Amino acid sequence: MVKRAPKHEPENRLDNLTLARKEGWQQFVNTAARIPPEPLTRIQLEALSEEAFDDYNRQRREWHANLGPIKTPQLATLHEDLWDIVDSNAQDGDKAKGAVAIDAFPGLGKTTSVLDFAKKFHRREIKEQGTETSDGHERWPVCRVGLTGNTGRVEFNRAMLAFFAHPGVSRGNAAHFAHRALDCVLTCETKLLIVDDLHFLRWRNTVGVEISNHFKYIANEFPVTLLFVGVGLAARGLFSEGSSYEDAVIAQTGRRTTRLDMRPFDIGTDEGRREWRQLLLALEKRIVLTDKCPGMLADDLSDYLFARSTGHIGSLMTLINRGCQRAVRTGAEVLTRELMDQVKNDAASEKARQELQTAFDARRLTTRIGRAG
Repeated sequence: MVKRAPKHEPENRLDNLTLARKEGWQQFVNTAARIPPEPLTRIQLEALSEEAFDDYNRQRREWHANLGPIKTPQLATLHEDLWDIVDSNAQDGDKAKGAVAIDAFPGLGKTTSVLDFAKKFHRREIKEQGTETSDGHERWPVCRVGLTGNTGRVEFNRAMLAFFAHPGVSRGNAAHFAHRALDCVLTCETKLLIVDDLHFLRWRNTVGVEISNHFKYIANEFPVTLLFVGVGLAARGLFSEGSSYEDAVIAQTGRRTTRLDMRPFDIGTDEGRREWRQLLLALEKRIVLTDKCPGMLADDLSDYLFARSTGHIGSLMTLINRGCQRAVRTGAEVLTRELMDQVKNDAASEKARQELQTAFDARRLTTRIGRAG
């Protein structure tokens, strides 16, 4: 008879994590993969003491809230492209390094995929070259900066300095901060600079032109690969030529930037339906519910989950996470359509849900392999 459930070690948890500081980044990179809670039968679950039952459910809450990342074809393709670009930028310092921009709709896993790549890159660099440079400084292969709508050169440079915990963040102008940031990059031998939420930047105003010029400066002077992440970057003119001075300045950034995207799942072909099924099977394996069974997602809920998520992995992961939380909390211990109908998802998915569900009900669409939509 099971009286207690095994507990996770504290080092397998990431609490209050911020990737805007090197300490948080190091924790993100070095924390061991989470260990899933032990699957229990109904009899074993009911045999737990009250304390053990509460602890087991806590473990499952945390586990289901952190099911990703899943190695989807989209993630694998993006990583291969990123390795090509980052490794090809190992040229001498007299050559400007090419930048890369991940430009895709929300909910497709851009940031998750980029962070997973950056973690692998960081670990590779540390494994090959050690935690310290030849001059005895800390080695930080990756630096990440997040943007806001009011980010200019000063704020951007200060954010870089804050990542490295540089003391000179309170006094100086944009040029002073830039020189200190360059010193940090050179001293710590940083090779990858991630700029997240680039869509927050207002490109076609003074700040946008200013920061675009600053990105050119970084590409020319800093020995790093710039990796932009954002939504609708092409629509904002990052990759286009223009007739005005502002357009021309921004287009120069686009000339040096390779655009990559991430596509939603598409069930219009057997290959696409197969990819969707493999994703659901991978999620099934990770779910820890007492009454789950083979095909719970991939067979019983395949069409339903596509309609609810519109093929966006971010929306799917949110839906599965919330469904598992409800299944544990209510004692249902299985994901069914009846239970999932009670779970709310993001507004964009819910808006498109009815049209897709109608198409599935009329058999104009299907996620089943070998059956034409």
